[in-house]
Amino acid sequence: MSQLITARAAGSRAKFALLMLGSLVGVLGLGAASAATAESDVPAVVVKYSEGSLATDAGVQDLYRRITAAAKEVCPGGSARSLHGYLLAAKCRNEAVARAIQQVGNSRLAALYASHSKNG
Repeated sequence: MSQLITARAAGSRAKFALLMLGSLVGVLGLGAASAATAESDVPAVVVKYSEGSLATDAGVQDLYRRITAAAKEVCPGGSARSLHGYLLAAKCRNEAVARAIQQVGNSRLAALYASHSKNG
């Protein structure tokens, strides 16, 4: 049985950022009638990284790119015909990225996130 480790719980060289989303993802992915009700039912993607990779700009940018890709994976895009669905997916992705950045707890990654958030 595999276990997921959050960034602060790991003591080894490898650390993890865990993207876990609330029932919003259940609504987007499964429909309103079957929204996720338990945390174990919530879609999640584990993004692995090493603490050393955050020492360089390239490493920070790579982790940010992988976090945003994971958010897109767990927050499927809304239909182009449904503005409401599109906005829900965008909100879900934004919340997932923000949560992962906070879990990592790295100032350089937070600054990169802030600059991307400010620019849209």
